[in-house]
Amino acid sequence: MNNNPDEPKLLEHEVDGIRELDNLLPRWWVWLFNLTIVFGLIYMLYYHVFRAGDLQAAEYAKEAKAGDQIKAAAIASFESSIATLEPSKDKAVLGEGQRIFLTYCSPCHRPDAGGLVGPNLCDDYWIHGSNYVDSVKTIINGVPAKGMITWRGMLKPGQIQAVASYIYTLRGTNPKNPKPAENTVQAPTGPSAYE
Repeated sequence: MNNNPDEPKLLEHEVDGIRELDNLLPRWWVWLFNLTIVFGLIYMLYYHVFRAGDLQAAEYAKEAKAGDQIKAAAIASFESSIATLEPSKDKAVLGEGQRIFLTYCSPCHRPDAGGLVGPNLCDDYWIHGSNYVDSVKTIINGVPAKGMITWRGMLKPGQIQAVASYIYTLRGTNPKNPKPAENTVQAPTGPSAYE
């Protein structure tokens, strides 16, 4: 056994020519280890013994509730201003609306909006109202009886406006093999209906 404190201490234990070292841990590691023990004790006392703070699950629930209130306020504000909305002509907004439409709406309405399970959005025979505001309301509320989910709370108000504006630009287009009209009342036509 080596008695020099600066050299590694070898134990008498040996297996397959390998001798075991018995060195002290570095001081910084020992202090760090002791600090973690102190931190653990303080944490346990603060959160579990004295219950001075919320645990993670309670903190998450509190933050989620605050987020839901903010979202509900934004949607309520948006819904109160629906009657004054106009379709956007901004190319960036229409591009975002197209992206949202292709992601969420095209599985039921086809990428060209000619209709599959959902109705044809290009013709003039609209089931739930023919103007832009009706489209916004249909997107927000959905049509659960026909299988269209409500997008309230899933899409932001700006995204709803973007997709409704994009759908508005598709009115009057002629996709290949469109789904037949599902309403007998024709929507207003002419340039004012689409612009």
